[in-house]
Amino acid sequence: MAEAHQAVAFQFTVTPDGVDFRLSREALKHIYLSGINSWKKRLIRIKNGILRGVYPGSPTSWLVIVMATVGSSYCKVDISMGLVCCIQRCLPEGCGPYRTPQTRALLSMAIFSTGVWMMGIFFFRQTLKLLLSYHGWMFEMHGQTSHFTKVWAICVRLLSSRRPMLYSFQTSLPKLPVPSVPATVQRYLESVRPLLDDEEYYRMEVLAKEFQDKTAPRLQKYLVLKSWWATNYVSDWWEEYVYLRSRAPLVVNSNYYVMDFVLIKNTNIQAARLGNVVHAMIMYRRKLDREEIKPVMALGIVPMCSYQMERMFNTTRIPGKETDLLQHLSDSRHVAVYHKGRFFKLWLYEGSQLLKPCDLELQFQRILDDPSPPQPGEEKLAALTAGGRLEWAQARQAFFSSGKNKAALDAIERAAFFVALDEESHHYDPEDEASLSLYGKALLHGNCYNRWFDKSFTVIAFKNGQLGLNTEHAWADAPIIGHLWEFVLGTETFHLGYTETGHCQGKANPALAAPQRLQWDIPEQCRAVIESSCQVATALADDVELYCFQFLPFGKGLIKKCRTSPDAFVQIALQLAHFRDRGKFCLTYEASMTRMFREGRTETVRSCTSESTAFVQAMAEGSRMKADLRDLFRKASKKHQNMYRLAMTGAGIDRHLFCLYVVSKYLGVSSPFLAEVLSEPWRLSTSQIAQFQIRMFDPDKYPKHLGAGGGFGPVADDGYGVSYMIAGENTIFFHISSKFSSSETNAQRFGNHIRQALLDIADLFQGPKADS
Repeated sequence: MAEAHQAVAFQFTVTPDGVDFRLSREALKHIYLSGINSWKKRLIRIKNGILRGVYPGSPTSWLVIVMATVGSSYCKVDISMGLVCCIQRCLPEGCGPYRTPQTRALLSMAIFSTGVWMMGIFFFRQTLKLLLSYHGWMFEMHGQTSHFTKVWAICVRLLSSRRPMLYSFQTSLPKLPVPSVPATVQRYLESVRPLLDDEEYYRMEVLAKEFQDKTAPRLQKYLVLKSWWATNYVSDWWEEYVYLRSRAPLVVNSNYYVMDFVLIKNTNIQAARLGNVVHAMIMYRRKLDREEIKPVMALGIVPMCSYQMERMFNTTRIPGKETDLLQHLSDSRHVAVYHKGRFFKLWLYEGSQLLKPCDLELQFQRILDDPSPPQPGEEKLAALTAGGRLEWAQARQAFFSSGKNKAALDAIERAAFFVALDEESHHYDPEDEASLSLYGKALLHGNCYNRWFDKSFTVIAFKNGQLGLNTEHAWADAPIIGHLWEFVLGTETFHLGYTETGHCQGKANPALAAPQRLQWDIPEQCRAVIESSCQVATALADDVELYCFQFLPFGKGLIKKCRTSPDAFVQIALQLAHFRDRGKFCLTYEASMTRMFREGRTETVRSCTSESTAFVQAMAEGSRMKADLRDLFRKASKKHQNMYRLAMTGAGIDRHLFCLYVVSKYLGVSSPFLAEVLSEPWRLSTSQIAQFQIRMFDPDKYPKHLGAGGGFGPVADDGYGVSYMIAGENTIFFHISSKFSSSETNAQRFGNHIRQALLDIADLFQGPKADS
């Protein structure tokens, strides 16, 4: 095969005269350029490590201190108060570079200046960490900022005024604090009160009291010790025990999806769309490697932890018999591509140069035009990543640990990311509501063997040019992939662009080597495992009911006029909708982030509160005055906002109890309280989707440039999964999932209840006395 010849640097043949080597100059040139590129990356990382390590200092500030010290010496002023002379006396005499007094004096002043500079950096960094530990600003009413918070904000701005790199603030972020056991237990009991009758609540109080007095003190000591030693007392256990040790299939249960722009279309050409998008993704990766991406800042001044971004690219989840492993490589120069049952390896670089969008379009088009059939067992191979983890681990060890299968699997697992070229078309048609749900289903699971669910993310390209992502959850949370997606869509639309015919800009290089087909030798036993995994995954996928819709009557604009947070408004509407749907309340999960702390990920907000249930019950009665209902709603909204802020500032409930449970398992301690808490089902699991993390364009100027967010499968078999994106001033997107096998749930029915609940709550604030 031609591509095989171009992939090697030299060939040789054995002749009667010896071994005849034939060097390929072109291949050796590419190897040389790749080496140069690797060294450039190493030097950039070293430079960034130095600049990050001295932030908020800089080489310029060091030079200023040195010049000030030397200048004062020439002016006969000793600002070192004798320290320079002490350093000078300690330097060796008589030989080498220290021979002359002038050299010794200059060296002493440089050492003194460096010491002052490093002490200053340490002082400023510790001061910034102390300032970032203050979270009182979150609990102040909008427009009623205290003088203390104003002074605090000025100090934070001053200490972080120098342009930061992506990871500049990492060492200045505070550690996630361990809450006290009594506080967590009290908040837990408060959260379950509206869900339990008096007898059940009393029983839980007894269990909680026994745990707090007898078991918890010992567990808490170990947890506090871990918090002193580890960077974050939650994140590593959360990643391991919630994600990597789970033996359930990733499809539906763990992976989630992200949608494309749905109200505009840049091009209908599948290969062209991928050319621009893949190029933009590698541009983002280059910025990530060079730490040129600005850290995400709350209110523009409080930095969020960026550590999750490190494993965005070149990352694969490797199956294990007991626990999986996240494999992350420092670099990868290719992507793996799936089309019509075949796997390809597509190089992203020619030598040290990133392929242009038009070159990438050519390469993707070559894959689309390739007429070769799948090899035996190849078509459904990716179903192994969609089935049980134990079965995949055993198959990987048995059939993919050597030979061509190992080489082909390595090409996929070592790829920057995975690309799926689908043969079907999907898009959102506002006139056909079902189109958005079908689009979401295709992204969530496809046909269960045309996505590589182990990769950090899979880019999915439909035949009509519509795109989307399927994302593995262990390495990071949704806002991280959302940050990449915003950059990619903004860069593709406003910087790279397309020709009038819908192709990528520029002229492609037809001399590029074609993408390489991956070669497999899959025996019958392996094909049986593949088919079994496919059946397991298909059963899961077919059981998922997904209902996605765009809510058009209002968005963030009207909600703000109700003087409440948009998130609290939607969450209370979800409680009202769920009560109308099921006739009862349930334990509700809302994901909030803890990225104001180092290596923070998420915390749970228990959205079903006594205040929200009181409002819902009053609405259900139908006889209360609007003023009373508004008052109850505002109390529920205030409670929800306070709980959200507590979760964000490290005073949540569930991560603390989870870690105490892990410690109890390590120590072999039995706790009926923790066992019951950790086994409670989340029948309503919700998440708000972040947007506009990067200002790539003005949303007011381009109101139709909206993504529809994304979604996930239901957490409980008899529950709902709800994600929503408050996409602008006038629209909200919802993604609701449930299981057909449950007779108690129906995603579309619940979606209709959500619509009505939003309208009913908004109606409370209509009229002349709505602001009362």
